[in-house]
Amino acid sequence: MGKKKQKDTNPVSEEEEEEEYIVEKILDKRIQAGKVEYFLKWKGYPESENTWEPEENLDCPELISEYEEKQKVDVEEKKDSSDKKRKINGTEKRESSQKKKKKVEEDNKPRGFDRGLDPERIIGATDSSGELMFLIKWKGSDEADLVPARLANVKCPQVVIQFYEERLTWHTSSSQEEEDKKEESQSCS
Repeated sequence: MGKKKQKDTNPVSEEEEEEEYIVEKILDKRIQAGKVEYFLKWKGYPESENTWEPEENLDCPELISEYEEKQKVDVEEKKDSSDKKRKINGTEKRESSQKKKKKVEEDNKPRGFDRGLDPERIIGATDSSGELMFLIKWKGSDEADLVPARLANVKCPQVVIQFYEERLTWHTSSSQEEEDKKEESQSCS
């Protein structure tokens, strides 16, 4: 399974933790600003939290190869099928242009804060192309978008604070001492 890693720095302790998101399946592919992006289904997350991710951020070559192979087979099958349909029905050409138009409209639809929706919560974070990005779930929508952290910090600081607070881990000296004593007593047994 492919993995995408995110690093969160805990402001309380100076430890670095790695949170892993596992790619379950590649659902689609597009080119945005000259870069290849894949639409991903994340393992353990619902379909509503699928996201577009740049190819360079992904560490799942086997899933990418599997997806690309499937696309080659699908294209060949569609070509064979459409050749037969054209012979039977002359309207096939119009239908394919309508499908292309719909896909272009989906690629051009507003993303992130341009959608005019209020952020509900931050689902995760990634270092996309060297820039910290938040995956934001919007109120009243099943879709989530990647948004630059610099924008989220300004437009919804309370949501950003909530995201970080949920991920804080507190280490107190008394609980650490108790754990050390337990380890010592187990090693003495």
